[in-house]
Amino acid sequence: MTTRTTGKTVRFHHAFTMAGSDGSYPAGEYLVQTDEELLEQMSFPAWKRVATTILLQDGATTRSLLIDPAELERMLERDATAGEAR
Repeated sequence: MTTRTTGKTVRFHHAFTMAGSDGSYPAGEYLVQTDEELLEQMSFPAWKRVATTILLQDGATTRSLLIDPAELERMLERDATAGEAR
């Protein structure tokens, strides 16, 4: 099966927490990677997302945690509205 990984950088302006993770993470830029598989039975190229991960710095250690893309969008929205409240 053919797979691909794409990445994007997201920026948090405030410290944040996420489900399935202990503690909070500082404001900053984080890499989000999405793994997709090619749906070969299609008559045109189509990709299915199989995993989305965020790379988290924990001191000198980097961890890769699975994250729901919808949860990531909610986290970024909360971060943006936290700045508006000030």
